Amino acid sequence: MSLRLRAPIVLPCDAACSVLRDAVVDIGADGRILHCGPTATAPASDAPVRLLTGILMPGLVNTHAHSPMTVLRGMGDNLPLIRWLTEVIWPAEGKLTGQDVYAGMVLGSVEMLRAGVTTSAEMYFHGEDVARAIIDTGARGVIAPAVLDGLGMDWRKMLADISTWIDADGLRFGPGERVELGYGPHSAYTLPPAALTEVAEAARQRDALVQIHVAESLPEDQTQRAEHGSVPALLAKVGFFGGRVLAAHSVHLSDTDIALYADNGVGVAHCPGSNTKLASGIARLTDLRAAGVAIGLGTDGPASNDDLDLWEDMRLAAQLARVSTMDPTALGAADTLLLATRGGAQALHRNDIGALEAGRWADLVHVGIDDPAFAAGLDVPDTHLIANLVWAAGSRTVCDVWVAGEQVVADREPTRIDRTEAQAMAGKVTTRLLA
Repeated sequence: MSLRLRAPIVLPCDAACSVLRDAVVDIGADGRILHCGPTATAPASDAPVRLLTGILMPGLVNTHAHSPMTVLRGMGDNLPLIRWLTEVIWPAEGKLTGQDVYAGMVLGSVEMLRAGVTTSAEMYFHGEDVARAIIDTGARGVIAPAVLDGLGMDWRKMLADISTWIDADGLRFGPGERVELGYGPHSAYTLPPAALTEVAEAARQRDALVQIHVAESLPEDQTQRAEHGSVPALLAKVGFFGGRVLAAHSVHLSDTDIALYADNGVGVAHCPGSNTKLASGIARLTDLRAAGVAIGLGTDGPASNDDLDLWEDMRLAAQLARVSTMDPTALGAADTLLLATRGGAQALHRNDIGALEAGRWADLVHVGIDDPAFAAGLDVPDTHLIANLVWAAGSRTVCDVWVAGEQVVADREPTRIDRTEAQAMAGKVTTRLLA
């Protein structure tokens, strides 16, 4: 049904990061936004009105996650990336069934929704089970089933399976187009150059997003760097660019690499929490932004972060940008908020999420203000308000969440899934893996 949400503060997350006071968001019966603006100038509407206290804003966009790894959380702690993958994670993942992945994704989806994350870009195995979990929880997902070579995996079959799935079900499907399909070539160090070329060609034919790990840590791609100079140079050489490409991490980039990204419209998923926990390095966020590269924030997997709370990555991204440049103005609160919303949509090459604008999906978050972060209330200058939201509030202040106009979190609890049952289902998987 149509609905009008009215709040004392609405943050549309437009390019200027405007603050609207006493404003409304009108939601159509199709789950898309009809109007966002001040109450005084809102169009006439006979839709029911829900009055909210606090702040209404777009759902956060997690541009890089492996959320089913909630069942692997805590495993391999204190190991660097490559040892963490080869000694702990990949062997454990080899034991996961489709139902295990479903359980992990349900829990991950619930965790993100309660934190106000409405969209996540997922790279994982058993893609159909990931999609089933996203639809069941009511979230939104951009799913890139993984493509790897070795470890008993056939990259050609994995690639063909994804193409067949997209050709059968379409690029987007589900209520409110909750699921988008794409391709997930893991990295240049787990796939031969020919595979990278073929994946990119298949994706361009279907206008599908390609998600790939790039230059996450120094030890991972020594062979590729020695032969081609850098992973972005290799990707350019094999014809990987030219379509919708999302490069996750992208920590160790040269000026030339950044220029390649900018020239080819590559989006970046910046994952500061995972990068620091695994000691992978600090991405050149300010340089990427200065070059005009579309950047969003990602949590990475809940076994390497170890949570799916994008609010934490917001703060960490800004703090690392400041300390790495020794510039306290390197990334302000408003720009940080946009990275987690509008910027995330741009990095995913999407213009239908990430902001409260007519025509976009009504993916919204209601932030409550009964919290120490808002001790002075809402009657403070706009810049002060956004600073409190970004630096002090956090996921604990998220009260209600809508995806495609449907309320999927009410008073901090999911409406479609029993959280206790979700935790128990995932916990059984972890217990079995640890036995």
